[in-house]
Amino acid sequence: MTNDEKMATITRWLNPEERVTVQFLDAQDLNTEVTGCPEQLVDLSIETQVSHIKQHLSIPLSKVELSEDFSHYTRDPERPLQPSRLKLVINEKRSPIIY
Repeated sequence: MTNDEKMATITRWLNPEERVTVQFLDAQDLNTEVTGCPEQLVDLSIETQVSHIKQHLSIPLSKVELSEDFSHYTRDPERPLQPSRLKLVINEKRSPIIY
């Protein structure tokens, strides 16, 4: 999949009411909001153990693989319910969280 195709798919998930799943080598099944997809990056806001603190990361699209997460469904009540959501697989370790 090219970076342009990835950007088109990820852009559909730019919605503060929707979440995607992110999987790193050392952390899996993370709830994440896609906050942007400028040029060759995807901007993520990952939920942490502390409920009011989120980890903000920008990941190059070249390091992201797209998949579907069938264990979660969409949650925006204004849109039709979908039985799965976007899953971003990143084949490297998650950056440390600094509180």
